[in-house]
Amino acid sequence: MTGFPYEVEARDGPVMGLIVLRADETIEQDFRRFFAPDQRLHVTRVVSGDALTPDSIAMMEQRLPEAAGLLPAGIAFDAVGYACTSGTTLIGADRVAELVRSSAEARGVTDPLSATIAAAKALGIARMGIVSPYIASVTGPMEAAFAQAGITVPRTLSFGEEIEARVARITPQSIAQAAHTLAGEVAVDGVFLSCTNLRTLDVIEDLEATLGLPVLSSNQALAWHMARLSGVQVSVPCGRLFAV
Repeated sequence: MTGFPYEVEARDGPVMGLIVLRADETIEQDFRRFFAPDQRLHVTRVVSGDALTPDSIAMMEQRLPEAAGLLPAGIAFDAVGYACTSGTTLIGADRVAELVRSSAEARGVTDPLSATIAAAKALGIARMGIVSPYIASVTGPMEAAFAQAGITVPRTLSFGEEIEARVARITPQSIAQAAHTLAGEVAVDGVFLSCTNLRTLDVIEDLEATLGLPVLSSNQALAWHMARLSGVQVSVPCGRLFAV
C-alpha cells in the first residue's frame, strides 16, 4: 500500500509544559483562563498522594522525572512549571529544576514558590501574609523559604487541611474571609494565597480593592512567571501582578 502524500508544517513560537499533581482539580482550569487555546501548553501529571504530607511529597520527588518524561519528546520547552507550592518547598526549587531537566529539555523551569518570590520582588512586597490549607509540617518550611529570599512572613493563616479533594472544595468566599482576617491582624505589604488546588482567581481583584494590597496566588504567580519565561501574553490578566 502506498501512503497518501502529505505536508509537514513547522511549529514556531513558544512552548510551555506543566506538571500537575494527580490530585489537583484546579490549576488546569485556571490555566485555560490564562492561556489561549492556540498557545502551546502541554500538560502531564505526577503521581501524588491523596493527602499532602512530607511523606507523600518525598514520594512525589521520586516520580518527577517520570512525569516530566511524559511531556512530548523532541520539544525544547521555553518553560516547564512544576505545579506544587508545598512540594517545591520541601523538595527545593533547585532540585525540582534538576529533576525536570533530567527528562525534559527546558530552557526555563519554575514552580509556584519561585514564581511567587519573583512576583513579590517585582511588586516590592517585603512583608507577606500567607493564607494556605497546609498542616504545620508544611507551613513552617514555607515561611522559612520566604525568609531566606528576604521576604518576612509575619502571619500565616491555615485551614489545616491535608486532604486534596477537600482543599479543592474550599470556597472562594472562605479564602477571601481568611485573607481579610489575616490582613486585619498584622501589617503586611501583600497577601499570598498558597496552593495550586485552591480556587483563588475569582477573589484576587476584589481582595486587592478592599484590602488596598497586592494579592498573589500560586496559580496566578506561576502563570505570570511562565508567561515571562516564554515571552507569551496571558489572555486574561488577574490582579496587580500583571501590570508589572
